[in-house]
Amino acid sequence: MGTVIAITSGKGGTGKTSITGAVAASLALMGRQVLCIDMDIGLRNLDITLGLNDRALMDFSDVALGRCPLARAAVEHPELKGLALLTSPMSLPASLTPEKVRALLDTARSRYDYVLIDSPAGLGVGFRLATCAADRAVVIATNDASSLRDAQRTVAELSHLRQVHLVMNRIQARLLRRLRTTIDDAMDAAGLPLIGVVPEDPQVILCANLGKPLTSRGKKGAALACWNIAQRLEGQRVPIMRIR
Repeated sequence: MGTVIAITSGKGGTGKTSITGAVAASLALMGRQVLCIDMDIGLRNLDITLGLNDRALMDFSDVALGRCPLARAAVEHPELKGLALLTSPMSLPASLTPEKVRALLDTARSRYDYVLIDSPAGLGVGFRLATCAADRAVVIATNDASSLRDAQRTVAELSHLRQVHLVMNRIQARLLRRLRTTIDDAMDAAGLPLIGVVPEDPQVILCANLGKPLTSRGKKGAALACWNIAQRLEGQRVPIMRIR
């Protein structure tokens, strides 16, 4: 059975979607079967991050509500073998319940090694659907006070999960020195063990605009950091990247 991982954040703008796409692509390059589910209802962008813009005709609600089988709705990546996307509807169907999402994820577990859910920011209905049947969660935060406070609030809503980890994203060494803060401070503030540190990297925006996964730019910067996160999800012991 595969593992369902909800990737979430307390607030928007933390880079949650780019991390989801890059980690998923890294796992696929490791030979794993990976399904990305965009659950950011109405604000979906994971298809752009993965270079699958407008390829998806059916969405996860079509599968959950029995209108389409998962095998038909999931869009296979044309270049990355083993990577697929199940996109989000533009609005939340009234008949979509947590029970139906759980059934969808049970089916996905039987077909994929990893199911990565791009959860919407905030703690509303979309967040509850995205996390209702997850096995693990990864909370994405940046090194500013509001992001870390919102990460704390998110953690409080994830107490039912057996494993919750923190990723510090868009980290700039110069800013860390100026603020006299450390990654340890951020871990203490969020109250989570760290699974990755991702540096600020212009390649993230460039790859999204080109419709290319971040992994296409090689293993450096943010791409290397996400590769390391994927290795840790696999149970490997990899040193945390130092931001200089």
